[in-house]
Amino acid sequence: MINVPSNSTVAYFSMEIALDKAVPTYSGGLGVLAGDTLRSAADLSVPVVGITLLHRKGYFQQHLDASGNQTESPVLWRPEDKLESVDARTTVSIEGRTVHVRAWKYPVRGVTGHEVPVYLLDTQLPENSEWDQTLTDYLYGGDNHYRLCQEIVLGMGGAALLRSLHIPAQIYHLNEGHSALLTLCLLEWQLDGRKAFELDEGDIEAVRHRCVFTTHTPVPAGHDKFPIEVVRRVLGDEAVALLEAAHCVDDATLNMTHLALRLARWVNGVAMKHREVSQGMFPNFPIDAITNGVHAGTWTSPAFQRLLDKRIPEWRLDNLYLRYAVGIPLQEVRAAHAEAKKTMLAAIAERTGVLLDPKVFTIGFARRATPYKRADLLFADPARLAEIATSVGPIQIVFGGKAHPNDSGGKDLIRRIHEAAAALAGQVSVVYVENYEMEIAGKIVAGVDLWLNNPMKPLEASGTSGMKAALNGVPSLSVLDGWWIEGHVEGVTGWSIGDAETEGDQSKDANEIYLKLERVILPLYYGLPFAYAEVMRASISLNGSFFNTQRMVEQYVRNAYFPEETQVLQEVG
Repeated sequence: MINVPSNSTVAYFSMEIALDKAVPTYSGGLGVLAGDTLRSAADLSVPVVGITLLHRKGYFQQHLDASGNQTESPVLWRPEDKLESVDARTTVSIEGRTVHVRAWKYPVRGVTGHEVPVYLLDTQLPENSEWDQTLTDYLYGGDNHYRLCQEIVLGMGGAALLRSLHIPAQIYHLNEGHSALLTLCLLEWQLDGRKAFELDEGDIEAVRHRCVFTTHTPVPAGHDKFPIEVVRRVLGDEAVALLEAAHCVDDATLNMTHLALRLARWVNGVAMKHREVSQGMFPNFPIDAITNGVHAGTWTSPAFQRLLDKRIPEWRLDNLYLRYAVGIPLQEVRAAHAEAKKTMLAAIAERTGVLLDPKVFTIGFARRATPYKRADLLFADPARLAEIATSVGPIQIVFGGKAHPNDSGGKDLIRRIHEAAAALAGQVSVVYVENYEMEIAGKIVAGVDLWLNNPMKPLEASGTSGMKAALNGVPSLSVLDGWWIEGHVEGVTGWSIGDAETEGDQSKDANEIYLKLERVILPLYYGLPFAYAEVMRASISLNGSFFNTQRMVEQYVRNAYFPEETQVLQEVG
């Protein structure tokens, strides 16, 4: 538990939140991070309430044919089976129409019993038009107009719902820019009937004082932008006048990231390197850093949970105790990993029909399929990879990840991996697990022997899959970008691809991967298994103990949410 000022509530807004494998309200890293954040807030008894959209048809179900061609279908689920209906209602105005919004509740319960309620907004109500009812159907679906309307429901509808629920939020945390229009709602409340031209810097400062913003992407396409005439048509003249009076419209465009930057008193990137990159993108705004983490209790495999419960029983309440994993006998680390690997291989066999060998060195690569993450870099020279597998030690590779339905480059990437797998048949076993989600992710990050991460630098804001792997004693082979710059100790917690200073280069990075596998990693794994287990153990001790959302939430409380109040509490204590 962490000291928090009494009667203080943080409203955490995120377009996606991964709450449960049976609640498909997330697509990937952003949603998983949001869910892990709220789980740790519950563990620490931090007074947080979550706001997101219901996504009745989820992100999508991924279907892959034998050639790796991806098709999509809606996710079929029933909110009433997993969520509690909430009586409170609110409305938003879209194109002059009153759109009614209801909510469903999901309680996130912490290890001490504290509950963080999450409200999932839903427009599927008979009072709404047929089109308005679809606004909470698809995550990241539709065109620009649909996205803007969704973001009105999330930001403005979410803020209004909290009022309907009589939940007085002192701080609003915007997890990425999708919810930035909640600041427009706060401006309207601050004016309290006054006109936009009466807005002054004191009003803006009053709103800024209540807002915290986390930016997640250094990729320009990841920042939502809407032409101001579209915004005017959807939100009306008065709303646009207020946005303009607050200096939140640039070049006839409403940039949601700029809106959040302008109206937040604290802005942070999600790794130290990402802060540098973000500061370069937005030089007029001071940007801090709080490096991401993962929820240790969620992402540690059952085998390692039992081992940690026996050796370090305090780890669930205080993740810093994972530091003491350095004293766990290596044979016990190896045994726990062998069990996790067996569980993963059984799950892969059930899903794909592919039988992988538990004795063979297994590389994992699973994340959103998009070109800059370079999922096929390992196959830059298939003949060389096959030669390494033949001469040094056998290799098998597990892939997973969805491409956005409109991302043709991501879909091409999946096809190329399937082509490489066919070409390497009989030399290197490759399997692509379709429909990658929380359940199979938990098994893969725990069951592989090495986690591979090779995005084009500097486009990795943080990355969290390698953190999940580290909790399970799985070291990373990664480019020095995002969190790995902070977590990497060469040969101790894993291995680097290239250095931290130079930009990524396709051929150089691929060559570095082959060199590390051929000369360092495979000889260690097959020739000195207990030395490899020392790297596994250090991954838990050094990285698992720090790169967790418990540490991350504590930093948000002390530095972003209540910096003055927690300082006073510490001084009094």
